[in-house]
Amino acid sequence: MSRIFVTGGSGRLGRSVVAGLAQAGHEVVSVDRDAVPAELLPAGVVQETADLLAPGEALRLLGAAKPDAVIHLAAIAVPFSAPEDVIFGTNTRLAFAVISAATELGIPKIITASSPTVLGYGSPAGWLPPSFPLDERTPPKPWNAYALSKLIAEQTVQMFAAAQGEKIHYAAFRPCFVISPEEWEGAPTQQGHTLAERLADPALSAPALFNYVDARDVADFLDLLLQKMESIPNGETFFVGAADALATAPLAELMPRFLPGSEAISACLTGTSPAFSIAKARELLGWQPKRTWRTELKTTLNDETSALVSAGSGTKETP
Repeated sequence: MSRIFVTGGSGRLGRSVVAGLAQAGHEVVSVDRDAVPAELLPAGVVQETADLLAPGEALRLLGAAKPDAVIHLAAIAVPFSAPEDVIFGTNTRLAFAVISAATELGIPKIITASSPTVLGYGSPAGWLPPSFPLDERTPPKPWNAYALSKLIAEQTVQMFAAAQGEKIHYAAFRPCFVISPEEWEGAPTQQGHTLAERLADPALSAPALFNYVDARDVADFLDLLLQKMESIPNGETFFVGAADALATAPLAELMPRFLPGSEAISACLTGTSPAFSIAKARELLGWQPKRTWRTELKTTLNDETSALVSAGSGTKETP
């Protein structure tokens, strides 16, 4: 059993990470500015409310908790949800404050959350990758403050890994569009649409290149990463996503409609394969996501939702 310090534990992803790690047998210290109601906290979870940007606060809390590992999730999580300078300053300062404090205290395992948006898709100036599927070798081209802040979080762990050698182990991960358990039941997603609506209208998922991941699969990934950190290269970054796309038609058909000029590079996206590769997590860690929209929605679909998805399946336009 390990004691794990999770920042942002009250957030969309954080709640599932905290619950999943507790269920796996870890002691969890969840830190956030907002508290989860005590009756909803899983057994084995200690909750702290704090502003980690306050001077010395990260060092104080980490020193008191004495964890075996740190998972840093806290951030302004939605691009353009605040002024660009606020997003950049908040996210980069949070990452540095937590990672540097954990390093100073000699905590042996430190993980930070990044984002697929570091690649730069959705740029108003246009964007095309060298190839599909996208993976950790795809060159980052962030075009907004959120994406840049996440790339800097990755570079922060790499900087500390370069300085610490094998004394402390670091990693970063890029979770795809996070779907929390209640969203399978019909709660709105981060952009305000339901999953059924996103499946029925490809234009809603196209800005994220149809990527997604179940928050519980991210918790499983992090549990496995913690187990394997000492046996993999230090400072690695991983994509964490579902094994298929959030779409009812193959991406080889859909991508050229929403990503001009991608006809040739999209041709390899056969069947239900996603645009984001999770091969590195499979190969280095042995991780495999367990949940897809097909498995999670099938038990909760009502007649209206089924009709929406069927309509989406039946309107496959050619490029």
